[in-house]
Formats: sequence, C-alpha cells, structure tokens
Amino acid sequence: MALNTPGDRWVVLDTETTGMPVTDGHRVLEIGCVEVVRRRLTQRNFHVYLQPDRESDEGAIGVHGITSEFLRGKPRFAEVADEFYEYIKGATLIIHNAAFDVGFLNNEFALLGQHDRADLSQYCTVIDSLAVARARHPGQRNSLDALCKRYGIDLSERTLHGALLDSELLADVYLAITGGQTTLSLAGNGADGDSGGREGSEIRRLPASRQPSRVIMASEAELAEHAARLEAVAKAAGGPALWG
Repeated sequence: MALNTPGDRWVVLDTETTGMPVTDGHRVLEIGCVEVVRRRLTQRNFHVYLQPDRESDEGAIGVHGITSEFLRGKPRFAEVADEFYEYIKGATLIIHNAAFDVGFLNNEFALLGQHDRADLSQYCTVIDSLAVARARHPGQRNSLDALCKRYGIDLSERTLHGALLDSELLADVYLAITGGQTTLSLAGNGADGDSGGREGSEIRRLPASRQPSRVIMASEAELAEHAARLEAVAKAAGGPALWG
C-alpha cells in the first residue's frame, strides 16, 4: 500500500459514539479533527461535542467517559452539519479504522435527509491509517496506543479516549509512519544501536511558519566523485554497494 496521500490538505479525524454498531441506532457524540497542510499542523482544528438524543451504552462511557449530563445543552449534529461539511470537503481524511467513523458520519448526514453528503468518499479521499500501519508493521499490534508507544509519542494525557486528543496523536503517528517530522537518535535504545526511525524515535512538529529548506543539487564533479567512490566500495566488497 502506498504511504503517500494525495492532496496538500489532510484532516485527521476521530469520533466518539454512544456505542456500536450504527445499525442499532447509535449516534455520534463527539467529532475531533486536526488539519495538516503540506505535513505541517496548522492548529486550525474542528472539535464539537454533540447531543445524540439517546443514552450511551455503559461500555462506551467506560471508553470515553462522556455522560448524558455532560452533553446536556450541547448542539445537535444538524446545527453543525454545514460547518463540518465545509471543513472536510475536498480534504484527505486520515482515520484509524476508517469504516467505523465514516459509517457513523454518513449516517448522521442521512438522518438529516442530506443524502448528497451521506457518502464522505464522494467529496473526500479517505485513508485508513490502520490499514497503512498493518502494511508497515505486519503481525504487530497497530492500535493507536501501540503505535504511539512504537514511535515514542507521549500518551500521558490519554487516560480516556477523546476525539480531538486521539486525532492529535494520530496526526503525529501518521506523520511518523509516512516518514516525516521525526528526530532520530543514531545511538538508539535497542540492542542493535539503531532505532530505524521507529521505536525510540521522538516526534518533533515543525512550526507552520517554518520556510521550506533550500535544495542544493550536487555538481557534476561531485556526482563523478560519488560514482567513483561507489565503484571502489563495490570492488572492495565483492559486490554492488547497497546505496546509490
């Protein structure tokens, strides 16, 4: 699976719900979105708690801790639907286990009779970060908690699930898993002395105001010297160099 995503604007998205599955009448009660433009967090996020007009399952409350009392007086989805649609329209959505959140959000639009909006894939590109993680780390645990630990991302604030916090964590994870914005300790923490860009890596966010670095191309003389060096390495090793 390709790890690069189309478009310059990503929206890392998560929801919390009254329970599951959506076919049992469960509803969205929190939406959290983090905007990333050209691999930089913009701080232009979208976050809302919603009145779902039904009780949450005890199991769901145990996961997110959001009670009916807390949601009393919060807006209904109908009140934020236009703003939310305009926020995500045309973006690449990064969602962990995307089918779950997309199914619930499609249902919320359908309940309003907004059937032209009831299929996010028609106006957004949807990337399932869980599938990306499984392709990168086959046979390993790829929950958000596990990925944060693997990439050295601070989980100290995550005592319960929360849509905005989980989106912020997933943004860091996705930037790391697709090869961006990490600082690597070459000494590493593992026995082999090399973190490999995974375990032991520390995530560093680049400020949105940071200007792109200037690219300096190698000269003809430098390229020729490089080629000669590779040839010498190949002769000494009895085979081609592993880099070019």
